[in-house]
Amino acid sequence: MKILILGGSGQVGWELQRSLAPLGDVVVVARPALDLCDPGSVGRVLGESQPDAVVNAAAYTAVDDAEMHPQQADAINHKAVDILARLAADRGCWLVHYSSDYVFDGSGSSPFGETNPTGPLNAYGRSKLAGDEAIVASGCKHLILRTSWVHAPRGRNFVRSILKLARERDHLRVVSDQYGAPTSAELIADVTARALEQIMHNEAQSGTYHIAAAGETNWHQIARHVVTEAGRLGADLKLAPEAIESIASADYPTPAIRPLNSRLQTQKLRDAFGLALPDWQQGVGRTVAELVAA
Repeated sequence: MKILILGGSGQVGWELQRSLAPLGDVVVVARPALDLCDPGSVGRVLGESQPDAVVNAAAYTAVDDAEMHPQQADAINHKAVDILARLAADRGCWLVHYSSDYVFDGSGSSPFGETNPTGPLNAYGRSKLAGDEAIVASGCKHLILRTSWVHAPRGRNFVRSILKLARERDHLRVVSDQYGAPTSAELIADVTARALEQIMHNEAQSGTYHIAAAGETNWHQIARHVVTEAGRLGADLKLAPEAIESIASADYPTPAIRPLNSRLQTQKLRDAFGLALPDWQQGVGRTVAELVAA
């Protein structure tokens, strides 16, 4: 199998280089060799690499920036994905793409399933939903993996930010009314490898799936867990877990509205690919351990 990874330097893309390597020949392409918004550039790369599967880990992920620059977010998360999907359909190769819990409106307290109505609250969510819809409309063989609250020892993410702040401050205020599950880039990459290996022999499994670590929590509880784990591992911190104050989203306004409910139902993924998803604490613990040891 030949696999083309786009966005290989990001949190998920970096882990994909490891997880997909046992499946065959992995090629990683990034700028300036590839301009995702240029059909000619994308077509040339696909023509040269002749992949059996394209795994697109490239995305515009700055949620607040997307509110101020919605056209830029749409260019990467929607228009570029549309180009990629149409070319994948023409060439008959698989397209693996990552989407977001932010395609939903965050209402209620039940986990969102793949067929639940969408209703993004911000520009980032709208751009991701448009990308999902473009893939489906293209008719290409696809695996859309919607996930939530991604973290890793590299890149910009909540776990890294909290650990950095814990070394600098003795008090933090963190929202406690947004619920979901932090999901490690490592887990996403490992599940991708398992699913990709299986779908190559079963086109009926083409579709959208939700992936998130097991359990549910909120940002305040995650922050306390990060600081507790880092302290247990001997990190030099100014911040104690009990010094992290719980606040409402209304007390911490941001340019982009965040959904209060980011819970994702993962039963479809687990049944289709025979998977057991670990509790969110395991993934966060591994990320913290790597960051403390670095």
